[in-house]
Amino acid sequence: MISKKMEGLVKNSSVIRAMFEEGKQMAQKYGAENVFDFSLGNPSAEPPKEVREAMVSILMEENPLVVHGYMNNSGYEDVRAAVADSLNKRFETAFTEKNILMTVGAAGGLNVILKTLLDPGDEVIVFAPYFGEYNNYISNFDGKAVVISPNTVDFQPNLREFAGKISEKTKAVIVNTPNNPTGVVYSEKMIMAMAEIMYKAQDAFGTSIYLISDEPYRELAYDGVFVPYLTKYYENTIVAYSYSKSLSLPGERIGYLVMPDELEDFEDIAAAANVANRILGFVNAPSLLQRTVGRCALVPAEAEVYNRNRELLYGELTRMGYEMVKPEGAFYLFIKALEEDDRAFCQRAKKYNLLVVPGSSFACPGYVRLAYCVDYTMIKRALPAFEKLAAEYQA
Repeated sequence: MISKKMEGLVKNSSVIRAMFEEGKQMAQKYGAENVFDFSLGNPSAEPPKEVREAMVSILMEENPLVVHGYMNNSGYEDVRAAVADSLNKRFETAFTEKNILMTVGAAGGLNVILKTLLDPGDEVIVFAPYFGEYNNYISNFDGKAVVISPNTVDFQPNLREFAGKISEKTKAVIVNTPNNPTGVVYSEKMIMAMAEIMYKAQDAFGTSIYLISDEPYRELAYDGVFVPYLTKYYENTIVAYSYSKSLSLPGERIGYLVMPDELEDFEDIAAAANVANRILGFVNAPSLLQRTVGRCALVPAEAEVYNRNRELLYGELTRMGYEMVKPEGAFYLFIKALEEDDRAFCQRAKKYNLLVVPGSSFACPGYVRLAYCVDYTMIKRALPAFEKLAAEYQA
């Protein structure tokens, strides 16, 4: 018999994943060309050619016992050094290999750092709308998620409520920018104000509050928007990164944590994260992929592919009367549902073979998320379906 905790998790399993599976069933029934699946953030751009070339070269030229063997739980030293060097070149930081821990994607990294930091009952603040799996990652270690209400004007964080909800139990704050599901980039002014609030709270409570920056979409930013690198604004910042989106490698599960020297108790945190990576069962990040991203750490993301999709979908949907904030990054549109019940709206959209995700899954009811990391021609084919859906409500 499964645990009581898992009973609840199975019952309330991911809506996004359920839609993804439903989309496959609908494609078999109606034909793939007639189903418009905007549910899952699964990149449609192929991995850059440098990734394939690196994999082939590694398999052909490097020692197989090294490529496929164990290494330090934090990852290969030369790969961690390459990642640190790539960050230093882009963000004028001063990281070394000791500041990097290679992880099983950003999700693995978030679980590692939460395992490292949380005692039972510790609070972790999240800003709605947010990636719903954060709730599970926090509860995995008996922490408590404290949700800041969404600011639906521009989807920047609600700092007034944030300042009011920090307490002596606050251990960490998770931010995600560019954001899933809104595509909004948190401004430098916003990050500086957030840092000031956390510094004041640390002084007031005599505690350490860690800012965890979840950054799988960092390279997917448009129109020249500036995406602040958060370690430069707040000393107790830890970065979780994934190559899933930037190099189109979601199934390969490869990422890293950045733990700067400036962290309070840096040596203890780095050592504990290394152990957490092992005892959580990851042991180490995938060896071949570590060596691959070590060679490809400076390869640019295919952002223009998604920008083209963004411009088409945003322009056409706003013309039809849908309301949304234009995304500055990532590959999502967060649209106001055409009725109060976002789940009912998603069900009605299925009449036209449109699969979109309710905002309730991101703690922001009344909205729906569209993942536009899809083929451009599918967006064009889907536009009449969006028009019919809008017309049904207008009628």
